Amino acid sequence: MKWIEGIGEAISYIEENITEEITIKNIAEKTFMSPFYFQKGFAMLCGFTVGEYIRQRRLTLAGSDLVSTDEKIIDIALKYGYASPDSFTKAFTRFHGVTPTAVRKDGGMIKSFAPLKIKFLLEGGYIMDYKIVEKDSFTVMGVSKVFKYGNAFAEIPPFWTEHYEAGKGKFVCGMYGISIDENMGSDEFEYLIADDYNPSMEIPNGFVTKIIPKHTWAVFACKGAMPKSLQDMNRKIFSEWLPNCKDYEIAAGYNIEMYTDIADYPKGNQDENYYSEIWIPVKKK
Repeated sequence: MKWIEGIGEAISYIEENITEEITIKNIAEKTFMSPFYFQKGFAMLCGFTVGEYIRQRRLTLAGSDLVSTDEKIIDIALKYGYASPDSFTKAFTRFHGVTPTAVRKDGGMIKSFAPLKIKFLLEGGYIMDYKIVEKDSFTVMGVSKVFKYGNAFAEIPPFWTEHYEAGKGKFVCGMYGISIDENMGSDEFEYLIADDYNPSMEIPNGFVTKIIPKHTWAVFACKGAMPKSLQDMNRKIFSEWLPNCKDYEIAAGYNIEMYTDIADYPKGNQDENYYSEIWIPVKKK
C-alpha cells in the first residue's frame, strides 16, 4: 500500500505548505516514487494534475481570506504565490467567476475546492492482462523534447501533431511514446516519439537515437479505441495493480507506450480491437 499511503502523505504535505513554494520533487519524495510516476499516478487517480490541485486549493483559501479577514488584496495575492495583483485577479476571476474587488465590495459568491481525502474502497474484480518480461537494452530513433511536469499532459499531444504535420512520420511512424527521467528527481523529463533503430539507416537531421537500458518490464495489454483504452489501463495500474502488487515495485524513471500499426485495423486506432501496450520498469520488492 506504499503508493496509496504516499499519495496521502503528499496531500498532507501540500496542505501544510500551501503558502510556501512547493516543487514536484519535494512532493514526490512523500510517495516513494519519481516525480514522473507521481505526476502520472496522481492525474490517473484524481482526474487533474498536481499543479491544478495546488492552484485550486490556493484560490479557494484566497477567497476565504477575502471574506473572513481584513488583509489587503495584494497581501493575499503574495501569500498564495502571485507576483502581482493583475495575475492574481485574472486567476481569481477564472476560478471564482468574480473579481477579488467585487467580493470585498459587493459580497460576491465564491467557490470552494475541498482538500482531497484518501479512502480505501473495495474495487477490482476485473481481469488485467499483463506479463513480466526481461528485456535487453535496445536502441530507438526518434524526435525528442523536454517537458516540465506541470504542463506535460497538455503539451505532449500537440508534439505528436507537429511531428506528423512536419512530415517526420515518413522517418519515424511512432511505434513508441517514451518518457525518460533518468535522475528521478528533476522537475522535467525527456519525451520521445520513436521507432526501433535500424543501424543501416542514416539518422535524419533533427532526429536522435537513445539506448533504453536493460530492465525487467511489467507489460500491460490495452485493447480498444485510443486514447481511452490507454487511459483506462493507466488508471487501473495506479489504482489497482500498483497498490496491491506484492512482488514488484517501479524500478526506474522510464515509461513506454507501444502502439501497433493503425493500417492493420479497419478503423485505425479508433478500432474496438486496436492493440497497444504500457511498459513499466519494475524490480522485486
